[in-house]
Amino acid sequence: MFRYAIRRVLISIPLLIVASFLCFGLTTAMGDPLGEWKLQKPRTEAEIAAAYELTGYNKPVVERYTDWAGDFVTGDWGQTVVPGNAGKPVKETLLKAFGVTLRLILAAELIALALGIAVGVIGAVKQYSVFDYTATGISFAMFSMPLFCVALVLKAGGIELNNWLESLGLDRWIITAGPPGDGFGGSFGEQVFQYSGAYLLPTISLVVIQFALYSRFQRASMLDTLNADYVRTAQAKGISQARTIFRHAFRNALIPVITMSSLNIGAGFGGAVITETVFGWSGMGNYIVKAIEKIEPYQVLGFMMLTAIFIVLFNLIADILYAFLDPRIRLD
Repeated sequence: MFRYAIRRVLISIPLLIVASFLCFGLTTAMGDPLGEWKLQKPRTEAEIAAAYELTGYNKPVVERYTDWAGDFVTGDWGQTVVPGNAGKPVKETLLKAFGVTLRLILAAELIALALGIAVGVIGAVKQYSVFDYTATGISFAMFSMPLFCVALVLKAGGIELNNWLESLGLDRWIITAGPPGDGFGGSFGEQVFQYSGAYLLPTISLVVIQFALYSRFQRASMLDTLNADYVRTAQAKGISQARTIFRHAFRNALIPVITMSSLNIGAGFGGAVITETVFGWSGMGNYIVKAIEKIEPYQVLGFMMLTAIFIVLFNLIADILYAFLDPRIRLD
């Protein structure tokens, strides 16, 4: 198992190198970060040359890449380059935004996985039952709703709930404008109350779509596994249904869902852009939108590389979980 994990880690290194090439190339194609600055008013040749030298954009693309990649590996993720906003370190602000989004995505994924797997397994075991039809209908309805519509409806509902609580003389609980950057104050109980109100609606909006996806995948995978020969053989030998399901079928049926979840966690940053915009969170979504608007190359590069690292990391975790669930995988 240890040697298998080491092999997967070594395979991940070339993937990240290729990802760095692609990220740098796409960021370079964004355009000139000093273009708007040059158009604001007439600039002398000396001013323009000094600005390009300060940002490093006077160097060839290959040299810029090697400088950036070497600095990135050592922990220097560059600085903002647009005049008026130049000189701010990328790493500090990016990691702060990343922490906000990471907490939101992980909470949503854990809840969606737990609910989706449970509903999918029960739906497969009780195929064509009332529960199965109901769960299928709810899943399709959830999956058909655009994420921004779900977020907007939940936000409107949160505002109405706050108004109702105030009419009863109670404190507003739901926070629809995101937590403050420096966190909430007060006692531990007050902080739990405030954070739960801030995370509730954004988490639900992400859970809705992911739950629908996971429940459908888990149901289909579980049905395939329950119809496999080795499961029928176990049942023919008199092994109880519960043991057959959870000891023999459940582990193999988890593999497709683990694959989907590992991809979705990385792709969740895309969904977080919409969710954070609707609910006013200062996370990765807000960060990348502002960076693209300003054409800040090193901010966009940092976002893309951090996302790539995150996706590769969770795919590595998924590979290790495959080997745990099915020992034949690590022997290939």
